[in-house]
Amino acid sequence: MLGLFGIFGRSVDLQRIDDALRASGLHPNRMPEAVKLTMLKQLKEASGGRSPDGQACRSAAELIVYCALGAKEFADANGLSRTEAAESRVVAALESGYGADARLVLLALHAHVIHPSVVERFSLAFE
Repeated sequence: MLGLFGIFGRSVDLQRIDDALRASGLHPNRMPEAVKLTMLKQLKEASGGRSPDGQACRSAAELIVYCALGAKEFADANGLSRTEAAESRVVAALESGYGADARLVLLALHAHVIHPSVVERFSLAFE
């Protein structure tokens, strides 16, 4: 209960998410806490209830940051190869319609943290 008020600081899992967001080119304060908590919940579900490792956090953060920044700003921060990899992940997620990446793209869309250029480029919409 006291951790809820930040008395003991952020959990290790949320610190990993923050570090992964920062490493992908987005300051963690620019991402709503609700999105970070949902990312963490999805990562825990994917790992059978265990805390996600650093690689899982980096992978999820990279896709969310691509969605949030758009291709140009993401490429400025991460380079062309990582941008192309993120775009490939978005395409694969949209083609399959399910999986961790599809849930992350949907999270960005529903949370309104997705860049308009990403919405336009991939013709994203929700009802």
